[in-house]
Amino acid sequence: MKSTIVLAGLAASLLLSACAQFERTPAPSAAAMTDDDAICRQRGEPGSSAYVACRRDRDVGALRGNSNAGVERAHKNLADDMLNGR
Repeated sequence: MKSTIVLAGLAASLLLSACAQFERTPAPSAAAMTDDDAICRQRGEPGSSAYVACRRDRDVGALRGNSNAGVERAHKNLADDMLNGR
């Protein structure tokens, strides 16, 4: 009887630890986040063609960097649907 309780507790802890490790990508740190305006002001005044091109390039780069987040979210939603029997 006591061994079955221990085994059930061990199984529950393993399942919970697997859920805690599900997120593969770490959250961006404050050091990784940059100020686009400050960077682009070094290339030109706001409104200049160099400044506008810099902001556009940084925006496109940010969008491409977040494409992996969409895949992760879709995978998580699929896993949740499978676990919930939908």
